[in-house]
Amino acid sequence: MSEYDAFAAVYDEWTGPIGEDDVDFYVSLAAEAEGPVVELAVGNGRVAVPIAVRTGRRVIGIDVSPAMLAGASERARAAGVELDLRLGDMRELALEERTDLVICPFRSLLHVHGHDERLRVFRGVFDTLSPGGRFAWNAFVFDPEIAAELDGQWREQGGVRHRVDYDHDERRIDLSLEGGPTIPLWWADPAEWDRLVEESGLEVEARYGWFDRSPFDESSREAVYMARKPA
Repeated sequence: MSEYDAFAAVYDEWTGPIGEDDVDFYVSLAAEAEGPVVELAVGNGRVAVPIAVRTGRRVIGIDVSPAMLAGASERARAAGVELDLRLGDMRELALEERTDLVICPFRSLLHVHGHDERLRVFRGVFDTLSPGGRFAWNAFVFDPEIAAELDGQWREQGGVRHRVDYDHDERRIDLSLEGGPTIPLWWADPAEWDRLVEESGLEVEARYGWFDRSPFDESSREAVYMARKPA
């Protein structure tokens, strides 16, 4: 069992506000890749299945939640594709085969606490990538006005009733489902992501403000990253 299992039944509704923009972005990267695509925190296959369907690439999906993996397996069967699904923690990433694309969609790196633990993920990605391979992920950019509006309020997102509580000292959001678990997320600013890229041996290839590859600037509320392992 995992604390994330409770989200499995409502995950499609929960991710609704992003729409298909992120799916199209990650599919486009997979179309440029060779070999398997590795998705960290694969969830219910919302991104992995379209990659498999639209590119024919083999997708290795890793997640800590058995319920999420079961949902991904069911979604793949319904779409007529297979996913290589593995129960595991992204901080312990250690694959025998190399790849030229690792992705971590839908802000999932924010579930990893602190710089040291995130660096473990990034170094695992570095070891998994072939020379010239890419690591792509996205995360929200902390906005104090948005935080003040949402803090402590019960709201609905995609029809899912939830509450968020901010701890500014810890840079943590506690996300609670109504009648369900509370899950922590820890935000990071672009300077922190840049530092992780550098310390892991990767190089920033691009930083976008949205999945349409629009430039990142001070008004951007989402950071969409592509890093590359030096050739």
